[in-house]
Amino acid sequence: MHKTLLVGGLAALMLASAGTAFAQQAPARPMRADADGDSRLSRAEFVGQRVQRLAAADADHDGSVTTEERRAAMQTRMASRADARFDRLDANNDGAVSRTEFDAARAAGREARADRGPRPMRPHRGPGRGQRGMARMEARAPVVIADVQARAEQAFTRLDADHDGFVTAAEGRVGRQAMREHRRERMSQRRAARQASPQAPASE
Repeated sequence: MHKTLLVGGLAALMLASAGTAFAQQAPARPMRADADGDSRLSRAEFVGQRVQRLAAADADHDGSVTTEERRAAMQTRMASRADARFDRLDANNDGAVSRTEFDAARAAGREARADRGPRPMRPHRGPGRGQRGMARMEARAPVVIADVQARAEQAFTRLDADHDGFVTAAEGRVGRQAMREHRRERMSQRRAARQASPQAPASE
């Protein structure tokens, strides 16, 4: 099996199933960007994790990221991950994956899943998250990097409860819980407003 064909197929599969972080710019888990390994995030680390990927996707360096730029960046990441996966499968580095190599990788995957225990069953909820993410990405206007940076700065200030200039994992968990509660409250208010609004009179 030719490496290019396999990598292309893996990239297509990963692209079809992946969500799009560019579209939503959802807050990342706080410790993911802990570059110095001190178990806390500085303002630069916190903001940087939200801006760096956008800046890398800004192909024309105009300060905003269009749908086309987001899509191209996502495809590049998927292809890179597929290439890395191929390299892991290609144990003897001969540019091809043999049946023996494929079966060995599959067996190792089964063992890893067995160690983690059974995965809980989830109800089917229609289109996959990747499909929904792609649809949202297509519908969005260009993302202005300066706006994302400003929102990240504000988010850091909210999460830094003790105002020491760092966000710990505990502060991040508290902040995410507060955000979830705030979103639920807003959704409840919207539902209540819709229910309370008068119905339009029937046409005669």
